[in-house]
Amino acid sequence: MSRPSPFGAARRPDFLIEPGIDHLNHGSFGATPKPVLAAQMAWRERMEQNPSRFFFEILPGAIRAAAARLARTFGGEAGDWAFVENATAAINAVLASLPWQEGDEVIVTGQVYNAVQQALRHHAGRHGVRIVPLTIPIPFEDADQLVAAARLLLTTRTRLAVIDHVTSTGATVLPVDALVATFKAARVPVLIDGAHAFGMLPLDVPRIGADWYAGNLHKWCYAAKGCAALWAAPGRHQGMHPVVISHDYGRGFPAEFDYVGTRDASAWLAADAAIDYLESAGMDAVRTHGRHLAGEVAAELAGAWKTEVSALPEWRGAMASIRLPKQGAADRPGARALTLDLLNRHRIMAPVMPLDGRYWLRISAAMYNQPEDYRRLIDIGRGL
Repeated sequence: MSRPSPFGAARRPDFLIEPGIDHLNHGSFGATPKPVLAAQMAWRERMEQNPSRFFFEILPGAIRAAAARLARTFGGEAGDWAFVENATAAINAVLASLPWQEGDEVIVTGQVYNAVQQALRHHAGRHGVRIVPLTIPIPFEDADQLVAAARLLLTTRTRLAVIDHVTSTGATVLPVDALVATFKAARVPVLIDGAHAFGMLPLDVPRIGADWYAGNLHKWCYAAKGCAALWAAPGRHQGMHPVVISHDYGRGFPAEFDYVGTRDASAWLAADAAIDYLESAGMDAVRTHGRHLAGEVAAELAGAWKTEVSALPEWRGAMASIRLPKQGAADRPGARALTLDLLNRHRIMAPVMPLDGRYWLRISAAMYNQPEDYRRLIDIGRGL
Protein backbone atom coordinates (compact mmCIF):
# COMPACT_ATOMS: atom_id res chain seq x y z
CA MET A 1 0.00 0.00 0.00
CA SER A 2 1.50 3.34 -1.06
CA ARG A 3 2.05 6.09 1.49
CA PRO A 4 -0.05 9.25 1.14
CA SER A 5 1.74 12.15 -0.52
CA PRO A 6 3.07 14.82 1.85
CA PHE A 7 2.15 17.36 -0.83
CA GLY A 8 -1.01 18.37 -2.64
CA ALA A 9 -4.13 18.35 -0.45
CA ALA A 10 -2.04 17.54 2.62
CA ARG A 11 -0.31 20.94 2.35
CA ARG A 12 -3.33 23.06 1.45
CA PRO A 13 -4.26 23.78 5.12
CA ASP A 14 -0.86 25.47 5.57
CA PHE A 15 -1.99 28.26 3.25
CA LEU A 16 -4.75 30.87 3.18
CA ILE A 17 -5.71 30.18 -0.44
CA GLU A 18 -9.38 30.87 -1.06
CA PRO A 19 -11.53 27.72 -0.97
CA GLY A 20 -12.90 26.71 -4.36
CA ILE A 21 -10.00 28.23 -6.33
CA ASP A 22 -7.66 26.04 -8.34
CA HIS A 23 -4.55 28.11 -7.68
CA LEU A 24 -2.13 27.20 -10.46
CA ASN A 25 -0.15 30.44 -10.46
CA HIS A 26 2.36 30.17 -7.65
CA GLY A 27 4.97 31.45 -10.09
CA SER A 28 3.56 34.97 -10.23
CA PHE A 29 3.23 36.01 -6.60
CA GLY A 30 3.76 32.87 -4.55
CA ALA A 31 1.60 31.93 -1.58
CA THR A 32 2.96 32.35 1.92
CA PRO A 33 2.42 29.54 4.44
CA LYS A 34 0.88 30.34 7.80
CA PRO A 35 4.05 29.66 9.86
CA VAL A 36 5.93 32.25 7.79
CA LEU A 37 3.10 34.77 8.14
CA ALA A 38 3.20 34.18 11.91
CA ALA A 39 6.95 34.84 11.97
CA GLN A 40 6.45 38.01 9.97
CA MET A 41 3.75 39.18 12.36
CA ALA A 42 6.03 38.50 15.32
CA TRP A 43 8.65 40.80 13.80
CA ARG A 44 6.00 43.48 13.18
CA GLU A 45 4.84 43.28 16.79
CA ARG A 46 8.42 43.54 18.00
CA MET A 47 8.90 46.63 15.83
CA GLU A 48 5.78 48.32 17.17
CA GLN A 49 6.57 47.61 20.82
CA ASN A 50 9.42 50.11 20.67
CA PRO A 51 9.90 51.47 17.12
CA SER A 52 12.88 53.68 17.95
CA ARG A 53 14.82 50.94 19.67
CA PHE A 54 13.91 48.51 16.90
CA PHE A 55 15.22 50.71 14.07
CA PHE A 56 18.26 51.96 15.97
CA GLU A 57 19.45 48.79 17.69
CA ILE A 58 17.65 45.64 16.50
CA LEU A 59 17.08 46.00 12.76
CA PRO A 60 20.70 46.34 11.54
CA GLY A 61 21.86 43.13 13.16
CA ALA A 62 18.64 41.28 12.31
CA ILE A 63 18.97 42.06 8.62
CA ARG A 64 22.56 40.89 8.57
CA ALA A 65 21.57 37.68 10.39
CA ALA A 66 18.90 37.05 7.76
CA ALA A 67 21.48 37.70 5.03
CA ALA A 68 23.78 35.16 6.67
CA ARG A 69 20.99 32.59 6.39
CA LEU A 70 20.72 33.33 2.67
CA ALA A 71 24.45 32.81 2.31
CA ARG A 72 24.32 29.46 4.12
CA THR A 73 21.46 28.33 1.89
CA PHE A 74 22.38 29.75 -1.51
CA GLY A 75 26.13 30.31 -1.26
CA GLY A 76 28.62 33.09 -0.74
CA GLU A 77 29.11 35.31 2.29
CA ALA A 78 26.53 37.40 4.13
CA GLY A 79 28.24 40.58 2.94
CA ASP A 80 27.56 39.58 -0.68
CA TRP A 81 23.79 39.59 -0.12
CA ALA A 82 21.30 42.45 0.18
CA PHE A 83 17.53 42.32 0.58
CA VAL A 84 15.22 44.14 -1.84
CA GLU A 85 11.46 44.22 -2.39
CA ASN A 86 11.51 42.16 -5.60
CA ALA A 87 13.84 41.02 -8.36
CA THR A 88 12.85 44.00 -10.52
CA ALA A 89 14.11 46.39 -7.82
CA ALA A 90 17.41 44.51 -7.70
CA ILE A 91 17.83 44.63 -11.47
CA ASN A 92 17.02 48.34 -11.54
CA ALA A 93 19.66 48.91 -8.87
CA VAL A 94 22.31 47.21 -10.99
CA LEU A 95 21.31 48.98 -14.19
CA ALA A 96 21.28 52.36 -12.46
CA SER A 97 24.72 51.75 -10.93
CA LEU A 98 26.56 50.98 -14.16
CA PRO A 99 28.61 53.67 -15.97
CA TRP A 100 26.85 53.54 -19.34
CA GLN A 101 28.19 55.36 -22.39
CA GLU A 102 26.48 56.19 -25.65
CA GLY A 103 26.93 53.37 -28.14
CA ASP A 104 27.16 50.62 -25.51
CA GLU A 105 25.22 47.40 -26.14
CA VAL A 106 23.42 45.08 -23.72
CA ILE A 107 22.47 41.53 -24.69
CA VAL A 108 19.11 40.43 -23.28
CA THR A 109 17.41 37.04 -23.50
CA GLY A 110 14.41 37.21 -25.80
CA GLN A 111 11.78 36.19 -23.24
CA VAL A 112 12.85 38.94 -20.84
CA TYR A 113 10.27 39.77 -18.16
CA ASN A 114 8.25 42.83 -19.16
CA ALA A 115 9.21 44.90 -16.08
CA VAL A 116 12.89 44.22 -16.77
CA GLN A 117 12.39 45.07 -20.43
CA GLN A 118 10.90 48.42 -19.41
CA ALA A 119 13.79 49.11 -17.03
CA LEU A 120 16.23 48.36 -19.84
CA ARG A 121 14.32 50.66 -22.18
CA HIS A 122 14.52 53.44 -19.59
CA HIS A 123 18.25 53.20 -19.01
CA ALA A 124 19.06 52.51 -22.67
CA GLY A 125 17.01 55.51 -23.71
CA ARG A 126 18.76 57.81 -21.25
CA HIS A 127 22.27 56.80 -22.27
CA GLY A 128 21.99 55.83 -25.93
CA VAL A 129 22.50 52.12 -25.26
CA ARG A 130 21.43 49.52 -27.82
CA ILE A 131 19.42 46.50 -26.62
CA VAL A 132 20.37 43.31 -28.47
CA PRO A 133 17.91 40.40 -28.06
CA LEU A 134 19.06 36.79 -27.80
CA THR A 135 16.26 34.73 -29.33
CA ILE A 136 15.14 31.66 -27.40
CA PRO A 137 13.90 28.94 -29.78
CA ILE A 138 10.48 27.41 -29.15
CA PRO A 139 10.42 24.66 -28.16
CA PHE A 140 13.73 25.07 -26.37
CA GLU A 141 15.81 21.92 -26.66
CA ASP A 142 19.44 22.71 -27.48
CA ALA A 143 21.75 24.56 -25.08
CA ASP A 144 24.66 24.53 -27.53
CA GLN A 145 22.55 26.30 -30.15
CA LEU A 146 21.65 29.08 -27.70
CA VAL A 147 25.24 29.52 -26.55
CA ALA A 148 26.44 29.71 -30.16
CA ALA A 149 23.81 32.35 -30.90
CA ALA A 150 24.91 34.34 -27.86
CA ARG A 151 28.53 34.24 -28.98
CA LEU A 152 27.56 35.68 -32.37
CA LEU A 153 25.94 38.71 -30.69
CA LEU A 154 29.10 39.77 -28.88
CA THR A 155 30.85 42.90 -30.14
CA THR A 156 33.47 45.27 -28.82
CA ARG A 157 30.59 47.45 -27.59
CA THR A 158 28.89 44.76 -25.47
CA ARG A 159 28.89 46.06 -21.88
CA LEU A 160 26.41 43.74 -20.16
CA ALA A 161 24.40 40.55 -20.62
CA VAL A 162 21.06 40.16 -18.81
CA ILE A 163 20.05 36.50 -18.63
CA ASP A 164 16.89 34.90 -17.30
CA HIS A 165 17.56 31.82 -15.21
CA VAL A 166 13.93 30.75 -15.65
CA THR A 167 11.96 32.68 -18.25
CA SER A 168 8.59 34.03 -17.15
CA THR A 169 6.52 33.48 -20.28
CA GLY A 170 8.11 30.27 -21.52
CA ALA A 171 8.89 28.80 -18.08
CA THR A 172 12.20 27.69 -19.58
CA VAL A 173 15.26 26.97 -17.43
CA LEU A 174 18.13 28.39 -19.44
CA PRO A 175 21.70 27.00 -19.44
CA VAL A 176 23.06 29.84 -17.33
CA ASP A 177 26.38 28.15 -16.55
CA ALA A 178 27.30 27.85 -20.23
CA LEU A 179 25.98 31.32 -21.08
CA VAL A 180 27.86 32.95 -18.22
CA ALA A 181 31.07 31.18 -19.23
CA THR A 182 30.65 32.45 -22.80
CA PHE A 183 30.12 36.06 -21.76
CA LYS A 184 32.83 36.01 -19.12
CA ALA A 185 35.32 34.66 -21.68
CA ALA A 186 34.60 37.86 -23.62
CA ARG A 187 34.97 39.91 -20.42
CA VAL A 188 31.30 40.92 -20.47
CA PRO A 189 29.66 41.30 -17.02
CA VAL A 190 26.54 39.22 -16.45
CA LEU A 191 23.37 40.03 -14.51
CA ILE A 192 21.05 37.07 -13.94
CA ASP A 193 17.33 37.52 -13.41
CA GLY A 194 16.68 34.59 -11.10
CA ALA A 195 13.14 35.63 -10.16
CA HIS A 196 11.90 32.02 -10.17
CA ALA A 197 15.04 30.17 -9.15
CA PHE A 198 15.26 30.39 -5.33
CA GLY A 199 13.60 27.24 -4.04
CA MET A 200 12.67 25.87 -7.47
CA LEU A 201 16.17 24.91 -8.56
CA PRO A 202 19.26 23.61 -6.74
CA LEU A 203 21.24 26.81 -6.42
CA ASP A 204 24.78 27.79 -5.49
CA VAL A 205 24.81 31.37 -6.72
CA PRO A 206 28.57 32.13 -6.60
CA ARG A 207 29.38 28.91 -8.46
CA ILE A 208 27.44 30.14 -11.52
CA GLY A 209 30.08 32.81 -12.01
CA ALA A 210 27.84 35.80 -12.77
CA ASP A 211 28.53 39.30 -11.49
CA TRP A 212 25.06 39.91 -10.05
CA TYR A 213 22.17 37.59 -9.28
CA ALA A 214 18.66 38.91 -8.51
CA GLY A 215 15.86 36.71 -7.28
CA ASN A 216 12.56 36.56 -5.43
CA LEU A 217 12.12 34.62 -2.23
CA HIS A 218 8.35 35.19 -2.11
CA LYS A 219 7.80 32.76 -4.98
CA TRP A 220 9.33 29.31 -4.74
CA CYS A 221 11.08 29.90 -1.42
CA TYR A 222 7.66 30.52 0.19
CA ALA A 223 8.66 33.77 1.86
CA ALA A 224 6.35 36.73 2.54
CA LYS A 225 5.51 39.21 -0.21
CA GLY A 226 8.19 41.80 -0.79
CA CYS A 227 11.09 39.51 0.08
CA ALA A 228 13.77 39.28 -2.59
CA ALA A 229 17.55 39.38 -2.72
CA LEU A 230 20.45 40.71 -4.72
CA TRP A 231 23.80 38.92 -4.69
CA ALA A 232 26.87 40.80 -5.90
CA ALA A 233 30.21 39.15 -6.53
CA PRO A 234 32.87 40.48 -4.15
CA GLY A 235 34.57 42.34 -6.98
CA ARG A 236 31.30 44.05 -7.91
CA HIS A 237 30.46 45.72 -4.59
CA GLN A 238 32.13 48.97 -5.60
CA GLY A 239 29.70 51.49 -7.06
CA MET A 240 26.56 49.48 -6.23
CA HIS A 241 23.67 51.61 -4.92
CA PRO A 242 19.99 50.95 -4.22
CA VAL A 243 17.36 52.70 -6.30
CA VAL A 244 16.61 54.88 -3.25
CA ILE A 245 19.63 56.88 -2.06
CA SER A 246 19.43 57.58 1.66
CA HIS A 247 21.34 58.04 4.91
CA ASP A 248 23.95 55.34 4.33
CA TYR A 249 25.09 56.56 0.93
CA GLY A 250 28.81 56.01 0.67
CA ARG A 251 28.92 53.06 3.07
CA GLY A 252 28.90 50.65 0.15
CA PHE A 253 27.23 47.34 -0.60
CA PRO A 254 25.26 45.96 1.20
CA ALA A 255 24.96 48.66 3.89
CA GLU A 256 23.28 51.15 1.56
CA PHE A 257 20.59 48.56 0.78
CA ASP A 258 19.91 47.57 4.39
CA TYR A 259 18.46 50.93 5.37
CA VAL A 260 16.91 53.49 3.03
CA GLY A 261 14.52 54.98 5.60
CA THR A 262 11.51 53.81 7.55
CA ARG A 263 9.91 50.74 6.02
CA ASP A 264 8.48 47.42 7.10
CA ALA A 265 11.34 44.91 6.82
CA SER A 266 9.38 42.07 8.43
CA ALA A 267 9.22 40.07 5.19
CA TRP A 268 13.02 40.09 5.04
CA LEU A 269 13.43 39.19 8.69
CA ALA A 270 11.04 36.26 8.28
CA ALA A 271 13.13 34.85 5.41
CA ASP A 272 14.75 32.33 7.74
CA ALA A 273 11.27 31.10 8.74
CA ALA A 274 10.49 30.55 5.04
CA ILE A 275 13.70 28.60 4.55
CA ASP A 276 12.91 26.61 7.72
CA TYR A 277 9.47 25.76 6.34
CA LEU A 278 10.87 24.69 2.97
CA GLU A 279 13.60 22.62 4.58
CA SER A 280 11.11 20.95 6.92
CA ALA A 281 9.15 19.83 3.85
CA GLY A 282 12.39 18.71 2.19
CA MET A 283 13.79 21.06 -0.47
CA ASP A 284 14.69 18.22 -2.82
CA ALA A 285 11.29 16.58 -2.33
CA VAL A 286 9.46 19.85 -3.00
CA ARG A 287 11.48 20.42 -6.18
CA THR A 288 10.86 16.85 -7.34
CA HIS A 289 7.13 17.13 -6.67
CA GLY A 290 6.88 20.37 -8.63
CA ARG A 291 8.96 19.22 -11.58
CA HIS A 292 7.15 15.90 -11.97
CA LEU A 293 3.68 17.35 -11.52
CA ALA A 294 4.27 20.22 -13.96
CA GLY A 295 5.77 17.79 -16.46
CA GLU A 296 2.88 15.33 -16.30
CA VAL A 297 0.24 18.04 -16.59
CA ALA A 298 2.04 19.81 -19.45
CA ALA A 299 2.27 16.59 -21.45
CA GLU A 300 -1.41 15.83 -20.82
CA LEU A 301 -2.60 19.30 -21.84
CA ALA A 302 -0.40 19.52 -24.93
CA GLY A 303 -1.60 16.08 -26.01
CA ALA A 304 -5.26 16.91 -25.47
CA TRP A 305 -4.97 20.28 -27.24
CA LYS A 306 -2.67 18.92 -29.98
CA THR A 307 -0.24 21.76 -29.33
CA GLU A 308 3.21 21.95 -27.72
CA VAL A 309 5.14 22.78 -24.56
CA SER A 310 7.62 25.67 -24.82
CA ALA A 311 10.62 23.65 -23.63
CA LEU A 312 11.66 20.03 -23.37
CA PRO A 313 11.30 18.46 -19.88
CA GLU A 314 15.02 18.74 -19.10
CA TRP A 315 14.75 22.52 -19.47
CA ARG A 316 11.82 22.97 -17.09
CA GLY A 317 11.29 23.15 -13.33
CA ALA A 318 8.01 23.49 -11.45
CA MET A 319 6.37 25.51 -14.24
CA ALA A 320 5.44 24.83 -17.85
CA SER A 321 3.95 26.89 -20.67
CA ILE A 322 1.60 25.11 -23.06
CA ARG A 323 0.36 26.66 -26.29
CA LEU A 324 -3.39 27.11 -26.33
CA PRO A 325 -5.42 25.94 -29.36
CA LYS A 326 -6.83 29.46 -29.71
CA GLN A 327 -6.12 30.95 -33.12
CA GLY A 328 -5.19 34.54 -33.95
CA ALA A 329 -2.38 36.90 -33.04
CA ALA A 330 -1.72 37.26 -29.32
CA ASP A 331 -1.19 40.45 -27.33
CA ARG A 332 -0.96 41.42 -23.68
CA PRO A 333 -4.53 42.83 -23.34
CA GLY A 334 -5.96 39.70 -24.91
CA ALA A 335 -3.91 37.48 -22.63
CA ARG A 336 -5.07 39.39 -19.57
CA ALA A 337 -8.71 39.06 -20.66
CA LEU A 338 -8.32 35.29 -21.03
CA THR A 339 -6.64 35.06 -17.62
CA LEU A 340 -9.50 36.95 -15.96
CA ASP A 341 -12.03 34.77 -17.78
CA LEU A 342 -10.40 31.68 -16.34
CA LEU A 343 -10.53 33.19 -12.86
CA ASN A 344 -13.96 34.77 -12.85
CA ARG A 345 -15.89 32.21 -14.88
CA HIS A 346 -14.07 29.00 -14.02
CA ARG A 347 -12.38 29.74 -10.66
CA ILE A 348 -8.98 28.78 -12.05
CA MET A 349 -5.96 31.03 -11.48
CA ALA A 350 -3.46 30.36 -14.25
CA PRO A 351 -1.98 33.10 -16.44
CA VAL A 352 -2.37 33.24 -20.20
CA MET A 353 0.64 34.89 -21.83
CA PRO A 354 1.56 36.05 -25.33
CA LEU A 355 4.66 34.34 -26.67
CA ASP A 356 5.95 34.12 -30.22
CA GLY A 357 2.67 35.56 -31.53
CA ARG A 358 0.43 32.94 -29.90
CA TYR A 359 -1.35 32.46 -26.57
CA TRP A 360 0.23 30.17 -24.00
CA LEU A 361 -1.06 28.95 -20.65
CA ARG A 362 1.55 28.83 -17.89
CA ILE A 363 0.95 26.39 -15.08
CA SER A 364 2.77 26.23 -11.75
CA ALA A 365 3.11 23.18 -9.54
CA ALA A 366 3.56 24.25 -5.92
CA MET A 367 3.72 21.96 -2.91
CA TYR A 368 -0.04 22.41 -2.34
CA ASN A 369 -0.98 21.40 -5.91
CA GLN A 370 -2.07 17.95 -7.08
CA PRO A 371 -3.12 16.43 -10.46
CA GLU A 372 -6.82 16.98 -9.80
CA ASP A 373 -6.26 20.76 -9.73
CA TYR A 374 -5.53 20.84 -13.47
CA ARG A 375 -8.09 18.41 -14.94
CA ARG A 376 -10.73 20.99 -15.86
CA LEU A 377 -8.21 22.81 -18.03
CA ILE A 378 -8.40 20.15 -20.74
CA ASP A 379 -11.93 21.05 -21.83
CA ILE A 380 -11.82 24.71 -20.80
CA GLY A 381 -8.63 25.32 -22.78
CA ARG A 382 -10.25 24.05 -25.98
CA GLY A 383 -12.89 26.76 -25.69
CA LEU A 384 -10.77 29.76 -24.74
